[in-house]
Amino acid sequence: MTDDEARTHKRPAARPGHRAARGVRASQNRDEPGSVILYGWHPVVEALANSKRRLRRLMATENALQRLNERFETLRIDADLVRPEEIGRRLEPDAVHQGLYLEADPLPSPTIETMNARSLILALDQITDPHNVGAIVRSAAAFGVDTIITTARHSPAATGVMAKSASGGLEHVPFTIVRNLAGALQTLSERGFLCIGLDSAGTTPLEAVQLHRPVVLVLGAEGKGLRQLTRERCSALVRLDVPGAIKSLNVSNAAAVALYAVSRNLPPA
Repeated sequence: MTDDEARTHKRPAARPGHRAARGVRASQNRDEPGSVILYGWHPVVEALANSKRRLRRLMATENALQRLNERFETLRIDADLVRPEEIGRRLEPDAVHQGLYLEADPLPSPTIETMNARSLILALDQITDPHNVGAIVRSAAAFGVDTIITTARHSPAATGVMAKSASGGLEHVPFTIVRNLAGALQTLSERGFLCIGLDSAGTTPLEAVQLHRPVVLVLGAEGKGLRQLTRERCSALVRLDVPGAIKSLNVSNAAAVALYAVSRNLPPA
C-alpha cells in the first residue's frame, strides 16, 4: 500500500438515484456556458487535485465515485451520481469516459509579456488535430514545458477529446492563446528568447544548435509544416535526423523526441 493510499478515507458509494451521505448530490440536467469539459480517469483526477482549477460540476458512476473516494480524502466538489449512459449521451460515441465527467472553468493563462526569462515554451503553428495536440501536451508536461502557445483560430480548444488525449497534462502546462503567432514570436525574440522551428527541410540538425534559456520550440502542422511568416520569425530551422527508412514523424512524436533532445542540452531552469 502506498502512503497516498494509507491516507485515504474510504466511503461507500451511493446507488444511482439515491443521495450518498457525503460527496454526492442528486443529478441535475444543466449545461453552463464557457465550461471546459474533462472526462476519463486521469484528466478528471488531475483537475480535482489542481487547486487552480475552478470546478463547476462532477458526474460520476457508482464505481468511479468509489475510486475517487479511495483516491481523495475529501473531494473538492460534490458529485452527481449517474449511470454510464448519461455521461455517454454528452460525449461523442467513441469517447472512453471511465465513468467520470467534469465541467470546469479554463485555467489562468500567462501572457507573452510575462513569460519567465528561464522558460521552455512550445509554440504550435495551426496544429488542429485534438489527438495530436493532446499527445503534445502530455509530452510537454513530462519534459517541464512552461507554456504552450497556440493561435485563437486553427487550434483545438483545451477541452473534450484534446483533454482526454493529454491524460491530465492540461493541469500542468498552461496555454497562451494569441491572435498572431508570428507577432508573438517576434516579441519573444526581442525579449531574448531563442526561437527554434522544427522543419524536416531544416539545414541544421537539432543537436547541433547551441541552446540557451529562454527557448521556444515551434512545431508546424502535419503536411503543411511551418507557415512562411512563422519560419521567418525563427532564429533557426532545425531537423530531426533519424536513421530508419521513414524520415518523417507524426507531429506529436516529433514533439516528444525534440523535447527530449532539448531538455538534455538545456541548462537547468
